Amino acid sequence: MIVEAGNVGNAGNGSNAGNGEATAAALSAATHEDVLATERLLLVPVTQAMVEAVMAGDRDGLERLARAQAPDAWPGAELIHRGFGASLDAVRAAPHARLWGDRLMISRHGDRRVVGSVVFHGRPGEDGVAEVGYGVETSSQGRGLATEATRACVRWALAQPGVQMVQATTFPFHRASLRVIEKLGMRLVETVLDALWGERLVDL
Repeated sequence: MIVEAGNVGNAGNGSNAGNGEATAAALSAATHEDVLATERLLLVPVTQAMVEAVMAGDRDGLERLARAQAPDAWPGAELIHRGFGASLDAVRAAPHARLWGDRLMISRHGDRRVVGSVVFHGRPGEDGVAEVGYGVETSSQGRGLATEATRACVRWALAQPGVQMVQATTFPFHRASLRVIEKLGMRLVETVLDALWGERLVDL
């Protein structure tokens, strides 16, 4: 689906007080980019080192970099490729462009866990269109975390120089993804045929 950026709903960023504020500051310093804070999540920029750790199966390394517990279901090369739309070689060749805007969702309260991610499939081109994707690990689904995180990341993206709009693409049968898109206020602008899955929806 393609969602019109101007229609994305607003939501508060939540409190940055206490340990959340200190952790966000530390992670921002470590990644050299802003950590976004919402009511329940810290949205931590994905770095090349994090991707390298995941691809190498280095759970300890990822947890050290993210300062949070990794999910039980370990993502492999296939998931990385689907999520970031690029091989490890492509990430290594241009990490800042390839990982532009990508963030881990980390729980702010209770045990600090990586519960999902929001990705933009690379820095937008000359057309100024960014494409957002999102995912939440199985045990954390159904709680609105994807909507909360994606809303904050879309707002961030629209504030970046040269970004004109944000779009999202999903399939008609992916009800959870459709609900996130609907809650963000995106609207369907195009239906295209996918060689493997059939209909694919594009929202702005």
